[in-house]
Amino acid sequence: MRRLYGPEAETDPTGLYEKLRAEYGEVAPVLLHGDHRAWLVLGHGANIAVMRTPSLFSRDSRLWTAFRNNEVPADSPLLPVVAWQPICVFADGDEHRRLRGALLDGLNGFDRRGIRRHVRRFTTDLVQVVGPTGRAELISQFAEHLPMLVMTKLLGMPDEYGPQLVTAARDLMKGTETAIASNEYVVAGLRRTIAIKRESPGDDLTSRLLAHPAGLTEDEVMEHLRVVLLAANETTVNLIADSLKMVLTDPRFRAHLSGGQMTLGEALDQVLWDSPPMSLVAGRWATADTELGGQRIQAGDLLLLGLAAGNVDPVVRPDLAAPLYGNRSHLSFGAGPHECPGQDIGRHVAEAGIDILLTLLPDVRLAVPEEELSWSSAWISRHLTALPVEFTARDIEPDPLSVAEAEQAEADQAKAEAEAEAETGAGPDPARAVPAPRSAGRAGTPGPAAPTVPAQRRGWWDVLTGLFRR
Repeated sequence: MRRLYGPEAETDPTGLYEKLRAEYGEVAPVLLHGDHRAWLVLGHGANIAVMRTPSLFSRDSRLWTAFRNNEVPADSPLLPVVAWQPICVFADGDEHRRLRGALLDGLNGFDRRGIRRHVRRFTTDLVQVVGPTGRAELISQFAEHLPMLVMTKLLGMPDEYGPQLVTAARDLMKGTETAIASNEYVVAGLRRTIAIKRESPGDDLTSRLLAHPAGLTEDEVMEHLRVVLLAANETTVNLIADSLKMVLTDPRFRAHLSGGQMTLGEALDQVLWDSPPMSLVAGRWATADTELGGQRIQAGDLLLLGLAAGNVDPVVRPDLAAPLYGNRSHLSFGAGPHECPGQDIGRHVAEAGIDILLTLLPDVRLAVPEEELSWSSAWISRHLTALPVEFTARDIEPDPLSVAEAEQAEADQAKAEAEAEAETGAGPDPARAVPAPRSAGRAGTPGPAAPTVPAQRRGWWDVLTGLFRR
């Protein structure tokens, strides 16, 4: 059987899917890390059938034969993705409705205008760093940061977790040998956030889950926050990256967008068909012996939903070049009772972020030939590795929300220092008697040293943007 990891899968996953489709049809036997057997669902119709039949294809991973036989080691890179957790993703029936209802209520509490304010703020801040240089790499300097920045705000997390969360989230989803350690870092950050919000609730998802009448335990709250954070980041990063690539390279989209004949939302629909943010989802577990796509599935077998393969199924897309503007019957967000609950937020972050970026940098263009672009693949998703662009160098005005927050942080810092001085009886520090001069320093230009403040009062974003705020 073919492996969904290793050189072939990582070099050309699309080609691998088509080889499997040609050999097996709608459902193919495959091997995962550790050579655990699984079924990859390739057909669009077969994927829909699995998603919409939870009685036969459960989300409870404890049914997996490999778990029942103790065949999965504690350090398996599969565990962060398939190990059972007390969340709606791994539940069915009444328990699923209880947990998913709480999560939906929490997510639906965010309005589009509020989310857009966060997106505008962070997009402006990110573009402000690269604007004066006239060049940028939109994956590492934009797409990989924006979703996590927005989601940490929606979850109510402390800012200083930012850059490590980005790294840990990508590592975890790749299923590397360090996936377990990355998962532990994410969990520690979420538990700290829960502790903070129990003492000081706010208008955020963490506070809403803690207070929800469904009565979620702390573990249930933490695990739901974890899956929202990871899934939202992974999918939205890829959606932003692939949409930007299409806008910058596909003459159809560039012409339509500039001519106003097609909305950016319709462009995202095409991307969701051609480049789903997650290539596959693990998984579903058979509750009984059954047949699917001509294959005999046994109770306890693991099934992988092949979203990328299903989206290009010749049965539903005989002509892959035909446009699909406005068609949302793709598999990218799933279907049935486990359809992605945060899809509207993810789409809005991607659409708003790209829209604001194009407004701030209207002449942005690809800096290398399109054929030089490359992707890296893991068993769950495929990533555009870099998207270098160039544009007319310009200074970007800071977003008022960032300015207000920076000023508030300085006021909080000054207050804390005054309180500390009062407690110790020490006089004011002469080094702080005269405030550091402000300058409109550009990215890469050294500026005055930022004052030393406690970690909990100074977030990583303040450090990153300190060059242009000072």
